[in-house]
Amino acid sequence: MNTYSHHPLYPEIQPHQQGFLSLDMTHTMYWEESGNPNGVPVVFLHGGPGAGSSPAHRRFFDPSYYRIVIYDQRGSGHSTPLGETKNNTTPHLINDLELLRSHLKIDHWLIFGGSWGSTLALAYGETHPEHCLGFILRGIFLCRKTEIDWFLYGLRTIFPEAWRQFVAPLPENERSDILAAYYQRLLHPDPAIHMPMARNWGIYEGSCSTLLPNPSVVSYFASDMVALGLARMEAHYFTHSIFLPDNALLNNVHKLHNIPATIVQGRYDAVCPIVSADDLHQAWPQAEYIVIDDAGHSAWEPGIQSALIHTMNTKFKQITS
Repeated sequence: MNTYSHHPLYPEIQPHQQGFLSLDMTHTMYWEESGNPNGVPVVFLHGGPGAGSSPAHRRFFDPSYYRIVIYDQRGSGHSTPLGETKNNTTPHLINDLELLRSHLKIDHWLIFGGSWGSTLALAYGETHPEHCLGFILRGIFLCRKTEIDWFLYGLRTIFPEAWRQFVAPLPENERSDILAAYYQRLLHPDPAIHMPMARNWGIYEGSCSTLLPNPSVVSYFASDMVALGLARMEAHYFTHSIFLPDNALLNNVHKLHNIPATIVQGRYDAVCPIVSADDLHQAWPQAEYIVIDDAGHSAWEPGIQSALIHTMNTKFKQITS
């Protein structure tokens, strides 16, 4: 069993630099920097897609060592417009990361991402391996059809109460295609229609994200800003198979074989079951693979949190010092 002495999050810090980047006629992207301006750059890729970042995400990193870059992907968090699906695809998100890297005059950076953040990390890394110092990935999501079907239907096996609440707003005859039914309502311009559906989606995901019930995680996922970005973006990306060819992430992971990587996975991750992390490690045997036997999906699970911080403080400091 992989256990790490509990490492608390680093103390709260404020950004020393932040701003907005204009991406196109529609989208503007929020970004911020904290920690050591001359430190080793690490970029945090939030989950979802659409969940946005939070100030707590700065606290995974030693601020005396790392130059901490956090941003909100288009349509998410403080980026505007929130929940906008136009010009919002994985290739767009990859280009946005390159724009941010260039804007901050960073040559190489560490890529730190969990859940959808691991998906985007792989997609970005396979497109631009020359700019990646290393990867720290958690709760692996490869966005294959089996994984999307599991999220929409399979979770009922473990969380029947949460699933029942998830499908409750849908007529019986629409529950055979939950994704299409939700997507149609989430895209409706009337907040009276799309917001209750977004909150319901957020509550479902939050309820299934931790090994033990955690009301604070559920309420965070259900909050208006998180829920709208999360639900609309997830439905949008799932509907379009994340705008990448089938199995593209595994098929191209050989491009990353020579780059240091650590995969951290909760054994009882219900949202992104461990089979995906196992498949990734089989295709990327050079990556360190850490299974936390008493954890679910969330980065805030004690074992996962400790493993991530421990890895940043040992392996990746050694590699980059």
